[in-house]
Amino acid sequence: MGTGGRDASPPRGYAPLGEPDRAVFARGFRAVCGVDEVGRGPLAGPVVAAAVLLDRDAAPLLPGLGDSKALSSRTRADLVPRIHDVAIGVGVGLATVEEIDRLNILQASLLAMARAVASLSSPPDFLLVDGLHPIPLPIPQETLVKGDARSVCIAAASNVAKEHRDRLMCEYAVLHPGYGFDEHKGYPTASHREALRRLGPSPLHRLTFRGVRELLAPPAQPDLFRAL
Repeated sequence: MGTGGRDASPPRGYAPLGEPDRAVFARGFRAVCGVDEVGRGPLAGPVVAAAVLLDRDAAPLLPGLGDSKALSSRTRADLVPRIHDVAIGVGVGLATVEEIDRLNILQASLLAMARAVASLSSPPDFLLVDGLHPIPLPIPQETLVKGDARSVCIAAASNVAKEHRDRLMCEYAVLHPGYGFDEHKGYPTASHREALRRLGPSPLHRLTFRGVRELLAPPAQPDLFRAL
């Protein structure tokens, strides 16, 4: 996530950035909202989603916009305030570590997306959703594989969500020192795995994820002989 240096052009076989947005506006929808999430892959921290409502003329006001994973942290930091200035509305939602462990990461991601949409001050009449799975909301919507590299609205949401989650993980690094959350943002890097082995899981770690669950102490077994 946020590696920078990658080509931000659309994936092979897809139209240039913004074509899905233009197609939805051409169908008569006026309040088109992009929705994306970040944080499905880490071993720690919440999954964070953003919903960004843009009008049909927003794209030229956001030069350099693209999939957040293809942009440097400096570029994202410059883009997000401009997204807030240009957008009709911006909403952020998250699902906690406890919800991820209880529901599974897919359902927790959809929950975070639904919360992001619900937090908008101005309701959308159409959603462009990154990925394969629709959000469980009674709003017309379209899912887009690699939507963050195809849709202006989704790309904006991708950057807002990424910046928000990165800031959270830097704050968590102060609360839970030693794990390096400010560096790897909870992703399973070699340094993160080493800290996990040395310190054990923190309250931020997803206990159902491989790489964390193996470090948990097995449940105590009853002493059958003592009971006789």
